[in-house]
Amino acid sequence: MSRATLDPHHPVLRIPLEPHQLLDRVTRVQDVIVLCHLGVPRIDERDFSLTVDGMVGRPLRLSFDELARRPRTEVAAVHQCCGSPLEPDVPKRRVTSVVWSGVRLADLLAECEPEPSARFVWSVGADHGVFDGVACDSFVKDLPIDRVAADVLVALEMNGAPLRPENGHPARLVVPGFYGTNSVKWLTRLTLAAGRATGHFTTRWYNDVVRDPSGRPTGATTPVWAIAPESAIVAPAPDQTVAAGRPVEVWGWAWADGGVDAVDVTADGGASWMRADLEPRTGRTWQRFAATWRPERRGRHELAARARSPDGREQPGMGARNAVHRVAIVVA
Repeated sequence: MSRATLDPHHPVLRIPLEPHQLLDRVTRVQDVIVLCHLGVPRIDERDFSLTVDGMVGRPLRLSFDELARRPRTEVAAVHQCCGSPLEPDVPKRRVTSVVWSGVRLADLLAECEPEPSARFVWSVGADHGVFDGVACDSFVKDLPIDRVAADVLVALEMNGAPLRPENGHPARLVVPGFYGTNSVKWLTRLTLAAGRATGHFTTRWYNDVVRDPSGRPTGATTPVWAIAPESAIVAPAPDQTVAAGRPVEVWGWAWADGGVDAVDVTADGGASWMRADLEPRTGRTWQRFAATWRPERRGRHELAARARSPDGREQPGMGARNAVHRVAIVVA
């Protein structure tokens, strides 16, 4: 077990950038979102170990040096917090895009000879404490084992530098295309199992209510795993003044698990929409979109953008974590 000291021993939230500040394709390390439910473990690399166990023929335990000597893979990916588990329908737009470097989880699991009936990978972090009045022995999440082969990493670096403590040092799980809550920081254990994890962060929190076509709850829930289609306007910025009669570039980023294939932009509160130019998807990174708008009427206007995924899902107008992003500006 990795020895850890929690400092601080309470939730930490730091969101350095608002949507209009997301100017860079790759977010600087100091501008990456930080969300720690239970505090920040401080783990010396010499005290670190990662155990892989459960439904495997050959359990594995690795020190940090053993893990660091293994072949590395880089994955550029959107990294997004899904928002508060206490307010799952409120959009927070806590998102960045970074380059992770680490060991492919698929390679580690292959060494362990998973049993055919294993269906999930449980990931355990070194953090522990109280969240929303509930005592948690550790932060535990899970993901389907079928997802592992894609590009899941045990990451050791972010943007070419070792992970900082608040970002998961010495090692963290990274599940590109899934919301950040699934990318467990301060990773100490991976357990293969036939069913889902039983901790509070998979049973009490981070499950969405399934609704029927009329919007009524069905009584079922679904895990907060794959990132839903979303877009955010970078420019113009909120309350920015633009000149009437002159072309204005409305641009931003769009993303989803599996990418997006269309973004529409409105400048009249949704009365009409225009198709934006959208760059092709490259791996797991976000995609830049842009549309040209020539405002004629002076006064306040509301800009908004909505993304669509290849399977036809669109950002909803409201009432969801990926609700349409709206920006109020002034035409003078």
